[in-house]
Amino acid sequence: LQQLTCAPRCRGRRKTLRASANLVAFCLFPSLESVEESLLEQYGFPIAGTETRCYTNHALSYDQAKRVPRWVIEHISKHKTLGNADRRHCKFRPDPSIPLMFSAVNEDYIGSGWSRGHMAPAGDNKFSIQAMAETFYLSNIVPQNYKNNAGFWNRMEMYCRELTERFEDVWIVSGPLTLPQTGDDGKKRVTYQVIGKGDVAVPSHLYKVILARRSRMSSEPLVLGAFVVPNDPIGFSHQLPEFQVHIEDLEKMSGLVFFPQVDKTKDLKNICDVDTCKLMGFDEFTLYITARKVHSARTLHRLEKVMSELRETGIEPDEYLVKLYKKKEEELVKVLFGGSSLLHPSG
Repeated sequence: LQQLTCAPRCRGRRKTLRASANLVAFCLFPSLESVEESLLEQYGFPIAGTETRCYTNHALSYDQAKRVPRWVIEHISKHKTLGNADRRHCKFRPDPSIPLMFSAVNEDYIGSGWSRGHMAPAGDNKFSIQAMAETFYLSNIVPQNYKNNAGFWNRMEMYCRELTERFEDVWIVSGPLTLPQTGDDGKKRVTYQVIGKGDVAVPSHLYKVILARRSRMSSEPLVLGAFVVPNDPIGFSHQLPEFQVHIEDLEKMSGLVFFPQVDKTKDLKNICDVDTCKLMGFDEFTLYITARKVHSARTLHRLEKVMSELRETGIEPDEYLVKLYKKKEEELVKVLFGGSSLLHPSG
């Protein structure tokens, strides 16, 4: 005789029957519980959407009520941060895999006073234009304070890419938080702004969890760091370790268990003890942003304005920026004068 199992979908209890040699099994006497369970699911249970959505180089869980991701995970390595993929060829748009009734749209953000903040950044995907374009799906975006997005959060993303110089593999989970605030009456409440006709939820904080491995063959422990930052401007006087939290505390805040396959009780080092956790300073960051603006300048007027803005800061351009500026200037002059350069005439 062969043993077969009838297992109700809702409960962990299992009923075992014995089937005859013809392998036909019948649940002849269904219990009251199984009848009730079948009635419960007769027309289906509520659906919260696909739990995990996978893309070329990131995956996420999407909150259909708040129109933002719960979490976004990505893997980066040195080669993924290099390449010719250019964000100028990408546009923010709704995720085609999410029903429109649950999706944010660009109109929700326009004029709201909030920027469209990437959780998995475009700059981590220069190896693939498809991977980069997918980071512009609004399923990967949250309403973010502009100065935070362009400043501290941007510098955090740059630090993560810098880690690939010292670690072969880096995994990052990012997402929004809506944390309770204590009112004047001493009571805690969770309140948050929503924007647009879609009522897209504005988070009070953002989190980022970083897990890094030196190499696949290395015997060194993995390194881990969890950070929570307010969705507000954060100046250059603040350092990344100020926003570090225990992973268990973040798990309580978010209701998520991060990297569940990692034994967090052993063989795990604090990333800020092993690495620098140092973000770019004001001068270095300003030169970096200026270089990006020079690279993307499409007119000589815009190019000169970028360099004029740098001079106003009192920061001297480094050798890389000077070379980039001269190269861009010559390119734009050639375009303006039909292929001939007046900067370096021959003869």
